Amino acid sequence: MTEIRSKPILAAAFVALVMAAAMLLTVLPARAQTGGIVEEQRPIIEKLVTESEALRSKIDAARENDLELVKLRLAGTELASKVLASAVVFRPRLSEINARLEQLGSPPADGQPAEPPAVTEERNSLLAEKASINELIGKAEASSIAVNRMIDTVNELRRELFARTLTRRFDINYDLAGETLHDFSVELQQLWWTVSNWMRFVTSNKLSSVLGATFFSLLGAFVLLVGGRRLFERMISPDPTVSEPSYLSRLSVAFWSTLLPTAVLAVFMGGTYVLFDIFGVLRAQIDEMLIVLFEVIGIVFFVNRLVRAALSPALPNWRLVAVGTRPAYLLIWLVTITALATGLDFLFTVVNNVMKSPLSLTVAKSLVATVIVGLLVVLIGAVKPFTDEHGQAKPWPLAVRLAAFGLGGATIVAALFGYIGLARFVSQQIVISGAIAATMYIGFLSARAVSDEGNFARTSVGKWLDSRAKVDTTTLDQLGVVANVVINLLVVAIGIPLILLQWGFQLGDIRAWTYSVASEIQIGSVSISLIGIVTGLVVFILAYFATRWFQSWIDGNVLKRGRFDSGIRNSIRTAVGYLGIALAALIGVSAAGIDLSSLALVAGALSLGIGFGLQTIVSNFVSGLILLAERPFKVGDWIIAGAYSGLVKKISVRATEIETFQKQTIILPNSELINAAVGNWTLRNHLGRVEIPVGVSYDSNPHQVRDLLLEIGQNHPLILKNPEPQVYFANFGASSLDFELRVHIADIFNTIAVQTDLRLKIMDVFKEKGIEIPFPQQDVHIKTGAPPEAIPLKAPSRKRAAGARLAKQPAGRPRKKIDPE
Repeated sequence: MTEIRSKPILAAAFVALVMAAAMLLTVLPARAQTGGIVEEQRPIIEKLVTESEALRSKIDAARENDLELVKLRLAGTELASKVLASAVVFRPRLSEINARLEQLGSPPADGQPAEPPAVTEERNSLLAEKASINELIGKAEASSIAVNRMIDTVNELRRELFARTLTRRFDINYDLAGETLHDFSVELQQLWWTVSNWMRFVTSNKLSSVLGATFFSLLGAFVLLVGGRRLFERMISPDPTVSEPSYLSRLSVAFWSTLLPTAVLAVFMGGTYVLFDIFGVLRAQIDEMLIVLFEVIGIVFFVNRLVRAALSPALPNWRLVAVGTRPAYLLIWLVTITALATGLDFLFTVVNNVMKSPLSLTVAKSLVATVIVGLLVVLIGAVKPFTDEHGQAKPWPLAVRLAAFGLGGATIVAALFGYIGLARFVSQQIVISGAIAATMYIGFLSARAVSDEGNFARTSVGKWLDSRAKVDTTTLDQLGVVANVVINLLVVAIGIPLILLQWGFQLGDIRAWTYSVASEIQIGSVSISLIGIVTGLVVFILAYFATRWFQSWIDGNVLKRGRFDSGIRNSIRTAVGYLGIALAALIGVSAAGIDLSSLALVAGALSLGIGFGLQTIVSNFVSGLILLAERPFKVGDWIIAGAYSGLVKKISVRATEIETFQKQTIILPNSELINAAVGNWTLRNHLGRVEIPVGVSYDSNPHQVRDLLLEIGQNHPLILKNPEPQVYFANFGASSLDFELRVHIADIFNTIAVQTDLRLKIMDVFKEKGIEIPFPQQDVHIKTGAPPEAIPLKAPSRKRAAGARLAKQPAGRPRKKIDPE
C-alpha cells in the first residue's frame, strides 16, 4: 500500500520540478537581456549627446565661414540620423517587454493569494529594464531635437551671410587710386617671388616628379582625344561638303565638339593636379592658386568652344543660330573676353586671400573686373547679328536686348555705387550660369530632335540597333521617346546642381537635399523612396530582358534541337515569358522596398472588382492558360471557330489571333474557343480528304463515268495511293446522275490546287469522251399582243435535261404555250 501511494507523490514532485525549470529558463534569458541592450546602447547614446553639444560650439565659431557651416550642417544631419537609429534599436525589446508584462499581469491586490517569487522578480526586472530604456530614448529624442534646431540655426546663419555679402557696400575713394596701384605692384612682386621660389624648389628637388606627372597627364588626355575621335569622328567635325545638314546633325556636332575637347583639357589639368599632389610637388599657397588657375582655364575654354560650336563662323550651314559671319566672329570674341574677365577676377580674389592683400586692393580689382564685364555684356546686346530680307543688319529680339542691357547696366551701377559683392555675383552668373544654361538648352533641343519621328534611327545607336539587333522602325521611334526622357533627366540632374553651386549653395547642400528627397518622401502615413523606386524599375528592366534572353535561348538551343514542333515551342516560350515577367515584377517590387502587406486593402478591392466587372477578362485569362496547357490547337493550325476559318497566328492568355485566307486578322477571346466547338484540320497531321461532286446526263454510262473519275484521281501526283481514290454514286438527281470523287491528300493546305486540277481534268476528259454535264436552264415565254400590265409577275420555269423540257404552270394563272426547242 505504501508503494502504491508513493508513485503519485513522485509524479507530482517530478511535475513541480519541470515547471520550476521551465520558469527558471524563462526568467534567465530576460535577466541576461536586461543588461545586454541597455549597456550596449548607453555609451553610444552618451557619445552622440556629447557630439551634439560639441557641434553647437563649432557653429558659434564658424558663423562667418559658409563652407564650414555647410560641413557642420552635413555633420548635424548625419548625427540626427544616428540618434534616431540608436533609439529605434530599442523598439523590438520594448515590444517583447510589454508583451511579457501583459502575460504576467498586474501584481495581486491586498487580500489575494501571493504570486510565486519568480514571477515577482521577473516583473520587477522587466519594469527596471523598461525604465532604463525609456530614459535612454528620452536622451536620444532630446538630442535629436537639439541637433535639428542647430541645423535650422546653420541654415539661418548661411542666409544671413549670403545676404550680407550681396548687400555690403564699400566706400570707393578714387583719390586713393595711386596707392591702390602701388599695392597692386607690391602684390605682383610677392606673387612672382612665391612662384619663382616654388619653381626653384621644383627644378632642384621635384623635376623628375613634375615631368612624370605631366607625361602621364598628357598620355591620359591623348588617349581620350584619340579614342573620342575614333568613336565620335562623324559627330565632332562638321562636314563642309554637306550643304543642308539636319538640325540633329548640327546639334550633335555642337555638343561633341564642345564636350570632347573640354573633357581632354579637364583630364590633363585634373591629372596634373592630382599627380602633383601625390608626388608632393605642391605647396600650401601654390596649391590654392593652381587649382583656381586650372578652373579658370577650363571655364574660359569651355565657353569659347561652346560659342564657337553654336555660331560656327567658318561653316554657315552648321550654325545653330542663323547669324551673319562677321557678327559670329564678333560675338565669339566678346563672349570669350567676358568669360576671361570674370575668371581673372575670381583668380585674383584667391591670390589676394593667399597673399593677405589689403581690402582696398581686393575692392579695386573687383570694381574694374565687374565694370569691364558689364560693358562687354552691353556690347553683346548692341550687336546686330541678323539680316532682314533686304540684307540690312537686324538686332537681337527685344527681350534679349533688354536682358543684356539690364544685366550689364545693373552690374556697372552696382559696382560704381560700391556694392562689389552684388556686382561680382551678377557678373559670375552671367558667364558661368549663362554657359550652363546654354548647354542645358542645347541638351533639351537634342532630346527633342532625337524623339522626332525617324531621327533616332539615324543616330549611331539607332544604326547599330538596326544592323545588329534588327530592330524595326516603330521600335526605334519608341526608343527615341525613351532617349528623350533620359536625356532630359540627365540634363536636369547635371545642370541644376551646377547652377545651384553658382548661386551660393555648396556641394554639401545638394548632397543633403538629394539624400533627403531620394531616401524618403513622406505623404501622410506613406513613405516613398525614389532610390527604391528607381532600383525597383532597374531590377525589373534587367529581369525582363533576362527573361527575353532566356526565352530565345531555350527556344533556339533546347526546343529546336529537341525537334519539338512549333506549337509546343510556342506554348513553352509563352509560358516562360509570362512566368518571367511575373517574377520580374515581384523582384522589382521587393527591390523597391514596397510592403506588399500594405496592399491588402487594394487586393481586396481588386478581388471584388474581378468578381463583378472583370469576370470576362478573368475567364479569358484562365481559358488562355487552358489552351496553352491542353493545346487543342497550336500556332500554324487551320481551325474553324464559328463563322471564322483561318490559320492560328498567336495564342496569348487573353485572346487568340487568327488570320483568314483573305488575310483578315480575327481576334477571338479565348473563352469562346473553350466554350464553343472548334474544328482543327491539322491537329495531329495535315492529311485531308477532298470531294469533287459532278453530275452527268442520264444518257451517260455510269460505269464509264466511274472508271474515268477513278483514273483521274489515281493519276494526280498530289493524291495519296493509300487511302486510294473512291467514286461514290451519290444520287439520281432531277436533271443529272450525281457522282462524287473522293481523294486523300498529304497536305490539306493543297486543297484548292488539287480541286482546281481535278475539275479541269474532269472537264477535259468528259469533253473528249462526249459525256455531257447537264445544267439547269430557264426559258421565259411572253404571249404576243398582251398589254404590258397583263404580263404576270411570275414566269413559269422550264428545266432541260438531256434535250427534254419539263414545264410547270402555276395555278390561277393564264396557261401559256410551251414551245418545243
